[in-house]
Amino acid sequence: MRLGRGIAIAVVAGGGAVTTLLVGLVTNAVSNQSRWPGWLGWLQEHAWFSFVVLGVTMAGLTALLAGLSESRPSAPHGRPEDGAGPPGAALVLRSLPRDTAAFTDRAAELERLVGSVRASQERGEGLPVHVIDGMPGVGKTTFAVHAGHLLSERFPDGQLFVNLNGHTPGRTPVQAGEALSSLLAAAGVPTQQIPVGDDVGAVTEARAAMWRSRLADKKALLILDNAASYRQLEPLLPGGSGCLVLVTSRKRLVANEEAVMSVDALPPDHAVDLFIRLSGRPADALDRNLVDELVRLCGCLPLGVSLLAARLRHHPSWTAEDLRGRLVAARDRLGELRAGERAVTATFDLSYRDLTPERQCFFRQLGFFPGTDLDAHVGAALGEVSVVAARRHLEALYDDHLIDEHPGNRYRLHDLLRDYARGFAAEGDSMDHVEAVQRVCTYYLAALAVANGHIVRSGAAVPPAPDGASRVETPALESRADALSWLETERANILACVRRANGLALYDLVVRLAAAMAPFLRQAGPWDQAVGLHRTAVEAARHTGDQRARGDALAELGVVRRFMATYPQAIEALNDAVTAYAAVDERRGKADALNQLGIVWYLTADNEDAARAQTEALALYRELGNRLGEANAFADLGMTYRQLSRFDAAVEAQSGALAIYRELGDRYGEANSLRDLGVVHCLMGAYDLAAQHHQEAFDIYLELDDRVHQAYALNELGVVRRLTGDIEGARAAHSQALTHFTELGERFGCANSIRHLGVVDRISGDVTEAIRLLEEALDAYRGLGSRGGEAASLSELGVARGIVGEIDGAIEAFQGGLRILRGLGDRCGEAEVLNHWGMLLFTSREPTAARRHFDQALTLAQDIRCPLEEARALEGIGRCDWTVDGPDHGVGSLRAAVIVYRRLGVSAAVDDIERLLVSRSR
Repeated sequence: MRLGRGIAIAVVAGGGAVTTLLVGLVTNAVSNQSRWPGWLGWLQEHAWFSFVVLGVTMAGLTALLAGLSESRPSAPHGRPEDGAGPPGAALVLRSLPRDTAAFTDRAAELERLVGSVRASQERGEGLPVHVIDGMPGVGKTTFAVHAGHLLSERFPDGQLFVNLNGHTPGRTPVQAGEALSSLLAAAGVPTQQIPVGDDVGAVTEARAAMWRSRLADKKALLILDNAASYRQLEPLLPGGSGCLVLVTSRKRLVANEEAVMSVDALPPDHAVDLFIRLSGRPADALDRNLVDELVRLCGCLPLGVSLLAARLRHHPSWTAEDLRGRLVAARDRLGELRAGERAVTATFDLSYRDLTPERQCFFRQLGFFPGTDLDAHVGAALGEVSVVAARRHLEALYDDHLIDEHPGNRYRLHDLLRDYARGFAAEGDSMDHVEAVQRVCTYYLAALAVANGHIVRSGAAVPPAPDGASRVETPALESRADALSWLETERANILACVRRANGLALYDLVVRLAAAMAPFLRQAGPWDQAVGLHRTAVEAARHTGDQRARGDALAELGVVRRFMATYPQAIEALNDAVTAYAAVDERRGKADALNQLGIVWYLTADNEDAARAQTEALALYRELGNRLGEANAFADLGMTYRQLSRFDAAVEAQSGALAIYRELGDRYGEANSLRDLGVVHCLMGAYDLAAQHHQEAFDIYLELDDRVHQAYALNELGVVRRLTGDIEGARAAHSQALTHFTELGERFGCANSIRHLGVVDRISGDVTEAIRLLEEALDAYRGLGSRGGEAASLSELGVARGIVGEIDGAIEAFQGGLRILRGLGDRCGEAEVLNHWGMLLFTSREPTAARRHFDQALTLAQDIRCPLEEARALEGIGRCDWTVDGPDHGVGSLRAAVIVYRRLGVSAAVDDIERLLVSRSR
């Protein structure tokens, strides 16, 4: 196995696209802010080998750069997803809304549904999709949720609820791809692993495949509420036979194997029973015939019946006759304007007019909310009241059945009530709508400023709070975990506010909200969602004429494009950002954009441009006194130098970054630079120093409770141990790393560990097992699109196949690995393959051809100062000369090899050569 390349690749193939797939050990990570930026530097250091060659279309690579920290855009670090668990964890989710205590009968429908499910399970058959349709307000969602709670024990792997907004006023139906993203994240898939791209159809298909795979062996219940069409929900359907899907819709959806259940209005006697139960009046105190008339007046719809009963409960002095008179008057007031919905709308009108003027105003403001569900803080912003007053209003409206309560002290309007509330806007001052949106956007800006204070690393630029933020009541976010949880909860609502603000030409708010959401979307994704947001912000900034804001939006767009591995688009956006910043002499923004450009050029192996961009960024950061930016540019410049095989320059740059990270107390930056220095020193043959740096990095990751990077450090330590002769120590380190990666579901990390274990087996003499492991690793790398990992595996497979006499197979492997490495410009890796190939030719009794390979390897190794490959080439040249020309020839090369091997501490190679030299004197 090659010297430094072994270490680099360990992390490389795992560092690149790998790292993204790994940071899904999130449930813990969410509550531990230490985990998030870990693998950034990893990637950074190994992208030189894996990223350039990695298939940039794969979701893994995309994700690899996923966890980029706001403060260190140059180093793709891992980060925990809010609420996500390890990729391989069981589903076990409980996201059903609360069951209603006032559920009325529906015995026949329930028996039909439960009986259908029970019979299918007992026969071992696949469960059909159950579509529950019916008119608005008939209780479809209530029925589905109630059935879900009754059946929950039959689906122990989880119960999930998704509102598809098929008929929600003011909201477009949720796209299947967007719903799949939410479901995958809820099911424990790290957001960065969720496929992204510009082809909506392809992305939706990829997400659907991942979702089906996720639920393949699960018994889970999924409620898809408020579906607009079968096309919308079809990609969300699990592929396995053990999952139950309940769909609610106002339309009669058509599919092949569904079980359709129509929910009609309540039978009059059931509606009467519901009214009496909710009214709080004794049954014998009410005239049943009069109550029957009341429920018929509201169409026997559960929503209307509940509202009417609430009116009577809240007015002890009213009689049922009083209520009837008011309801008839309300219906008359509506006239023919809403003739199709007069029955239930009259009950809304009656309930609304029973509110105090202050509460009526608050209710109307709720209709302006662009999002779906809200809490007391959002209510306070909409209603221009305190949070205490908003909470009081929300609780009262809930008691009046005018809003629904959801878990987490959140509320939402039924679609019909939302439409009713929005109707007042059409009748009143249109500026009320604009001002309400302005208020709620201002609230979100203030809350985002607080959240960003927790998720952005020290020293990074944080979007400022809006003017007057001190007068805005924001949630109590005390930690990174709090901030991530709040952001995930409010994500859809904030993005809905951006869309509404853009539609109302509130462009300044669009730009500011996009900037404030950028740190979270950098970390959490999904990237296609972020691209849409930043594109909108770029256009909004054009409307305002704010070049700096346009530069900010373009820079964020470029960063996200880099995460998606769409490098041409990333370069275009970042170049445009540099131009926009230069036009207004915004040097900090220009430096950040140049730093990002340098990373993209580094990833595409455009090393000269990468070095130029990082050097220019470094100069700007120094002028500005921005120490964190200076450290990041140094670190990225060091990676570029290493990719150019300029190891001394790489050490100097990375050491500069390390010093600043330590000065700033940035432990992740420190660990990442230490790890990168370890890789470079290993490439240079300084094994003791490399091991020291890797151990120091491992200790920091241990302190930060970052299991992912602990595993990477273990692989790197294992390589150093193997190269210095500690074979069993290497095996133990790689085995422990493999255990971690397997538990975390991190496929790149697993592939790295398996490959390293294959090399250990080959050195230990178990070549058959070595070939099996190396082929397993090769398949994994190819499946993940990792060209770097593929080249490393091919190189090692060539050696192992040569040992068992598969000469043609060995040469084919060497040729394949060499093609990839030359395309990468990886001269150290190229020298390693040439040395392996030369040794194969030498043992095959072709010393003349072997010497040509060793000569090429020696030239490369000496040019880039890669001592292990230099020593191997010298040994090979000496052995070839000895064989061809006799024992008096080749001695000089062999002794030169001994000197290098001794300096490296490779005692086994020294012993072999010395035995050969002793035999000459006999």
